[in-house]
Amino acid sequence: MNIYVGNLSFNVTEDELKEAFGEFGEVTTVKIITDGYTGRSKGFGFVEMTNDAEAEAAIKELNSSSLKERSITVNQARPRTDRPRRKPRY
Repeated sequence: MNIYVGNLSFNVTEDELKEAFGEFGEVTTVKIITDGYTGRSKGFGFVEMTNDAEAEAAIKELNSSSLKERSITVNQARPRTDRPRRKPRY
């Protein structure tokens, strides 16, 4: 199951996120989304877990919990929709 994690501190690392979700089961991938120009975190990411029951438990327990002094939002990720690419701002 793919899980959305929002309101992340800009200092949270992928390893820290994997550790938090790893308490509930096997984590296959972790990806914190970063800005393409600066490389800075955009404050959200995705965690993928192999077992749906473990993923549901992680969502239930971690939603609205504190990670690096920020209350994080955790829920099942929605499928990505096709969106037109935005023109870059100069």
